[in-house]
Amino acid sequence: MSKIGLFSLQLLVAVVFFGLWHLLTTVPIGGKPLLPPFFFSNPVDVASQIVAWFASGVIWKHLAITLLESVLAFAIGSFGGIMVGFWFARQPRIAAVFDPYVKMINALPRVVLAPIFTLWLGLGIWSKVALGVTLVFFIVFFNVYQGVKETSATLIDNARMLGMSERQQLRHVYWPSALSWMFSSLHTAVGFAVVGAVVGEYLGSAAGLGYLIQQAEGTFDVAGVFAGMIVLSAFVILIDLAVTLVERRLLVWRPVAVGQG
Repeated sequence: MSKIGLFSLQLLVAVVFFGLWHLLTTVPIGGKPLLPPFFFSNPVDVASQIVAWFASGVIWKHLAITLLESVLAFAIGSFGGIMVGFWFARQPRIAAVFDPYVKMINALPRVVLAPIFTLWLGLGIWSKVALGVTLVFFIVFFNVYQGVKETSATLIDNARMLGMSERQQLRHVYWPSALSWMFSSLHTAVGFAVVGAVVGEYLGSAAGLGYLIQQAEGTFDVAGVFAGMIVLSAFVILIDLAVTLVERRLLVWRPVAVGQG
């Protein structure tokens, strides 16, 4: 399928979704809409709220803060996940020792940690960054760990026969093997970095998209809540596109799969 055809289908899905939403919340069926506008708003009101935010400029401050928190959480969590993932994969004994503790920490509900981070780090950006890091780290860690472990034994044996040092093996054998796994996790981690920032803002902050959504919810402004979620969704897509560009740059050697292109 061509890129234009794919984009057209994606656009069609959005048009159908918003069209149905508008019909179900505005067209009376038996005297009243099937979906009560008070609880579901409608696309026109939501779009008007988004336009008002951008026209007044009020949204830019909140976007900038959420972007900063998300980027920091994504960068710190990804870097930590990559480094620890490589280390554990290359040191099986250390991985075996820490395995139960990693699983225990990963099983902790992140929402429970949010108040603790707020208590430790305050209401500033770092409590939100810390929450985002806990979400990003484990996604990247497990994928990098598995990617290194899945490195072809034949490639490793050939590298050793050629006299490659440990550093050369990491660069030319293990790193390329883990890249596909790593970028697969990074696409997921982008969304979780933003989720961590927004949830932290929702629970306690004075700015950010989470704060906007929380304020709208507190005043029963359903259009504002949906507007915040839509802006948040577009925000995540833009960051994910940036990750895709980096992925294409680093994985230019990877053959295109059948059916893509």
